[in-house]
Amino acid sequence: MRPLIVSVITFALVLGGALLGMYFRKVVSADHLRDDVKDVVRLSMGLIGTIAALVLGLLIASAKTSYDARVTQFKQITANVILLDLLMEQYGPEAQNLRGMLRIGVPIMVERITNEGRSLKPTPFQSTSDAHQFIDRIEQLKPNSEGQHSLQTRIASAALQLAQSRLALFTQSHDSIPAPFLAILIFWLAIIFASFGLFVRPVSIVIITFVVGALSVAGALFLILEMDQPFAGIFQIPTETLGNALPPLGN
Repeated sequence: MRPLIVSVITFALVLGGALLGMYFRKVVSADHLRDDVKDVVRLSMGLIGTIAALVLGLLIASAKTSYDARVTQFKQITANVILLDLLMEQYGPEAQNLRGMLRIGVPIMVERITNEGRSLKPTPFQSTSDAHQFIDRIEQLKPNSEGQHSLQTRIASAALQLAQSRLALFTQSHDSIPAPFLAILIFWLAIIFASFGLFVRPVSIVIITFVVGALSVAGALFLILEMDQPFAGIFQIPTETLGNALPPLGN
């Protein structure tokens, strides 16, 4: 879901609901605007408003949880990459080619993570031949001492942790906010604003208030949807941290 498009639609529907309510005030008979009718409508809209607030809170919690989880996974990937490089450096010159392969693979991984986060449709995960070759090279290391044998085991474990973090981030790369929740919430908000317009006269201050209210609601949904897409938009996770995590190899 594109946050800007959803926000514009929300603004139009909510403000349109308020204007529609003011229009019906002119066409309905006075019998429909009695005090007892107003009380019933206000009580009903109060109930809907309470439910809408709960749903909005759930959406905020869902977006925040999803955002924090993906930030944590991305940081974990960065930490695993640095740890893997340090272990291979300790292993010795025999792992120098592996360190070079890691530096070639990191920018590719960053690009794939970013593309997955920006994709509107779920796509199957596809491992690369370079990744398979990297794992094979780790298994082909021939330790010359007990220390190197221990380091090879730790390198393989770090590579496994990196793969697990990468897959965990992939599974969280798509929208976590259900579209039906969002559609129902927008419908409720439009109904609530329509009830507001039903009992007020169309004066300038009222119309300005409705515009500000519609903008506020649309802005809130925009921020929620932006937070749900951490690799695109205003809450974008800085991928430069991972891209610049490894220093250049010496001669």
